Amino acid sequence: MKKRKFSGTTDTKVSPREQRNQELARILAEEGIVLLKNDGILPLKKENKIGLFGNGAVCTIKGGTGSGDVNARNVVSVYQGMKNEGFQITSEEWLKDYEEKYKRARQNWRDLILHRTEKAGISDFFNIYVANPFQMPEGRKIIREDLAGTETAVYVISRNAGEGDDRHAEPGDYYLSALEKEELRVLSEFCENLVILINSGAQIDLEELLAVKKIKAIMNISQPGMEGGNAAAGVLSGRVCPSGKLTDTWAVKYQDFPNADEFSYRNGDTSEEVYSDGIYVGYRYFDAAQIEPRYAFGYGLSYTEFEIAVEKTELYGTETRVAVRVKNTGKRFAGKEVVQIYLSCPQKEPREVKKLVAFAKTRLLKPEEEEQLTLIFDQKNYAYYSETDHSWKIESGDYILLAGNASDHLRAVKVVTVEQTVTIEKAHRIGSLKQSLKEWEPDPKVAVEKRKEWMESAEKDSGKLILTPVEEEKQIYVSPLAQEAEKVVKKLSDRQLVLMSLGEISKGHEVALGAAGIMVPGAAGETSGCLEKEYQIPGVSMADGPAGLRIMKEYKADIEAGNVYTNGILGSMENGFFLKEEKKELQNETIFYQFCTAFPVGTMIAQTWNEELQRMFGRAVGEELQEMGISWWLAPGMNIHRNPLCGRNFEYYSEDPYVSGKTAAAVTRGVQSVPGTGTTIKHFVCNNAEQNRMGSNSILSERTLREIYLRGFEIAIKTAQPMAVMSSYNLVNGIHVSENHDLLTNVLRGEWGFAGIVMTDWTTTTAGGSTPWKVMAGGGNLIMPGATSDISDLENALKKGKLKREDLESRIQKLLEIIYQTNAYEGCRSYNEQFEQG
Repeated sequence: MKKRKFSGTTDTKVSPREQRNQELARILAEEGIVLLKNDGILPLKKENKIGLFGNGAVCTIKGGTGSGDVNARNVVSVYQGMKNEGFQITSEEWLKDYEEKYKRARQNWRDLILHRTEKAGISDFFNIYVANPFQMPEGRKIIREDLAGTETAVYVISRNAGEGDDRHAEPGDYYLSALEKEELRVLSEFCENLVILINSGAQIDLEELLAVKKIKAIMNISQPGMEGGNAAAGVLSGRVCPSGKLTDTWAVKYQDFPNADEFSYRNGDTSEEVYSDGIYVGYRYFDAAQIEPRYAFGYGLSYTEFEIAVEKTELYGTETRVAVRVKNTGKRFAGKEVVQIYLSCPQKEPREVKKLVAFAKTRLLKPEEEEQLTLIFDQKNYAYYSETDHSWKIESGDYILLAGNASDHLRAVKVVTVEQTVTIEKAHRIGSLKQSLKEWEPDPKVAVEKRKEWMESAEKDSGKLILTPVEEEKQIYVSPLAQEAEKVVKKLSDRQLVLMSLGEISKGHEVALGAAGIMVPGAAGETSGCLEKEYQIPGVSMADGPAGLRIMKEYKADIEAGNVYTNGILGSMENGFFLKEEKKELQNETIFYQFCTAFPVGTMIAQTWNEELQRMFGRAVGEELQEMGISWWLAPGMNIHRNPLCGRNFEYYSEDPYVSGKTAAAVTRGVQSVPGTGTTIKHFVCNNAEQNRMGSNSILSERTLREIYLRGFEIAIKTAQPMAVMSSYNLVNGIHVSENHDLLTNVLRGEWGFAGIVMTDWTTTTAGGSTPWKVMAGGGNLIMPGATSDISDLENALKKGKLKREDLESRIQKLLEIIYQTNAYEGCRSYNEQFEQG
């Protein structure tokens, strides 16, 4: 067992690790920026003066609120980034005035939150924080002098969202505010060229923006982390050629989304979320309903042009391999391109018109330079889920391969034929619908006509290939430490088993939402240390994500006494912004600093479409986990973007399960390449809205659950084996996910071969309605953060036989197997190794 030391450092200097990771954060943001519109105005010439305005210009939002926040050392705004890049800004006075208004507004907001918390009690802080989101103040009126004669202005539109609440289809959120419309009107009078930067974690309405004729360019900078300002400025100047692609469909109008009026609170009932859109989520719906999007899934402009040529398509067993040559045909800029492969399936069973099955990003290609890529995908991508006999089937018929650089810019390149229908995988039934469900059904003629068009063009290019599907083999992993863990578990008393089922509550931090860590101040929590003295099994720490580590930026400790003075949830939120000035000094106090990197948000990480870069990001996070003495990162978040108003979409990757699964797998492999650190993919499953997230019942068909909402998790688990999975608060078809034996045991372990642990989301059993013993019986391994009420429930269940001791032993054995492989022990290896060698 590793001897624990105080986390962080007493040195305030920027460390080499910080410097490396800040540079990586900038590169990630640069590659995740998506250029949506460019009428020749970009890149901007630095010798020309630029007016800079908008609420995000000087107060750029780095990431969302709640558990997705990161307490970083500093954040580079768009204003500072443009100054660093060498741009001449004409609106300095306007920006300084706005910064002062922003500071005053933040102070007033803090006072309001603290006042209401003092009246209600600290346990209600998070709920008060969520219910009273910070509102960006208005800037002073823009005058002609702010532009100093320039013909070009950059306007930054910022939006914030976060845990516990959903966004709203209202002015100032999904739509432009009255002030934004007025400022754009004024700017269009004063200058000829407007460039819009969208600083939002998810879609906003673009109809009113595109109606302004002076707007010559629109750039989605998402929520780009602490180096976002430098990244945005680099793309604006042309130092960086934009290469990001959208991982969501941007609609012409909000009502174009299939669940526009039924999502979350919009129908007046958050107790149920009816997934009547079925498998038709995102581009799948827009394709089938023949609705033209504003910007299609996979879309993104560049400063150069590329030629994509599919040179060869081959079948290797059950793999399909597509060889592609990509050439930069531009004359000025080096750039990167994303190749996307889609599959159109036979329509005997209702299927999407097409779906993404592979993608790859090129290296940086100079003008006239080219690269050969081989894109590979497996037979599961051909399959659909049959509810009739609960199995995955590949139907007989013709499958059309499509290649291009966006979902609406594709060419049919090959036909793959399956001669007879094959069941490739038998599955367990996941519960059952307890009420009628009417799913949206497309006109079948739409897919048939489109496939006919593609078939004709594909057949002209080349002949067919014959795929012979085979039954999938089950993955079974046996931990190298299974026997050691079993020996210990057999010796434990019922009380010890129960205590190990819970997070550490003996230190007075039970039920603290997202700030239960003592060993690492500000960490989300830690496992029980009840076996440390007798069995040398320490508690291990875990921290929130997914844009970096959310822990306290600084804390005080008495080194001689070994005491840590933590500031609880107030110190862990918003960089400690809610802490009051402490005049009292502690004896022998030492200040420790925990400087972490605020990377771009999850959606922007996915918008890079660069798996190698995503792996590097994961490794950088793993190194910070190791440095701080944290074992598990409570990320990646990978719920599907079912609707743009979900408050936590910024944390997640995409509307598409393939993108979500591949991105989470790449990040996981990066984190778990660092000895003793692991990911916790979340929220498993159907946590696609924030309002009433603890009580909402997701009602959906098993096919929809399998093909859309579970598919990304399946890809991540089968290809990357995360150390942990976090169950979601919500119910699926009437059963709490945290108690769902079908999902947690039959699917995760039985079908997918998951070798890690399942933990609950925080306060699932104390505030979320789940029953502790049912969580453990269903397949859970750890209830977080744990509470005294959980202890009595579990002990009573054991006495009455509702929870079998052998089942609890099995859960704790798996927990110990994973703890043994963490950085709580000397000489720990990377978790990846056992799967690479097995």
